[in-house]
Amino acid sequence: MGIEVTGIVGLLILILDIWAIINTLGASASTGSKLLWIVLILLLPVIGVILWFFMGPRSRAA
Repeated sequence: MGIEVTGIVGLLILILDIWAIINTLGASASTGSKLLWIVLILLLPVIGVILWFFMGPRSRAA
């Protein structure tokens, strides 16, 4: 049962990371800032998405 839970958590983290990257690309921030956020999200998937949620660039629609 532990393998299934780990797989589901991993899938959720992957979905959140993809969502954060898509929103970062649509943000009104500079290209350099977007690139740094994407690298952070890719290198530190869990911590990166948490930091992005609280401090990352916001979407143009927001």
